[in-house]
This record gives sequence, C-alpha cells and structure tokens, in this order.
Amino acid sequence: MERVMKSFCVLGFLLVLGISCLNGANGAGECGRSSPDMEALKLIPCAEAAQDENAAVSDSCCAQVKKLGQNPKCLCAVLLSNTAKSSGVKPEVAITIPKRCNLADRPVGYKCGAYTLP
Repeated sequence: MERVMKSFCVLGFLLVLGISCLNGANGAGECGRSSPDMEALKLIPCAEAAQDENAAVSDSCCAQVKKLGQNPKCLCAVLLSNTAKSSGVKPEVAITIPKRCNLADRPVGYKCGAYTLP
C-alpha cells in the first residue's frame, strides 16, 4: 500500500511539473519559456536567506539572483511563486537578497506585488 501511495505522489509531481512546463512553453510568461515555479527551483541555494534576513547569502545564491535580476518581472514572479511560498520563503525577506548580495545593477525601487525591491 505504501508503495502504491509513493507511486501516486511521484506521478502527481510529474504531472504538475509537466503542466508547469507546458504553461511556460509559449514564451509569453514573465520568465519567457520557463514558468516562475521552474525558475524558483534554481534558487534552492537561497532557501535559508529567503526565510531569515540575518542568514548569510551564499555566492551560488547571489549568482542565481543576479541572473534573474536581469529581468525584474521574472524575479518578482519567482519570489511570489507557489513554489517559493510552499518552500517557506518570506517575500518580505526574499526581496532583500539582491541588496544583501551587493548587486550594483539590482532593480532598486521595482514594485514586486505588495513589496518594493530595496
């Protein structure tokens, strides 16, 4: 019985992942051909820093945020995505990561939902 439940969970995950990929395939989304939920997976190195404003931000996190920050719409969509929310990301903390990474070209003042990038 446990094996059957695991199989259903894996199948469900793959179904959701597939739907996410198809939804982003038309290139019309905030992140181009990728969905914000898929892009959020690239920010796994930022997990602790997105939950605790006093946590150190890793170099790998900063590198990913720098890439996403080139498209502020995508960065905001990722920070406010369902994947980020379900991972315990606090948007009010996550939006401080570009500043905490000392990214000179970060989108300062960009409105991100109810938040503004510092």
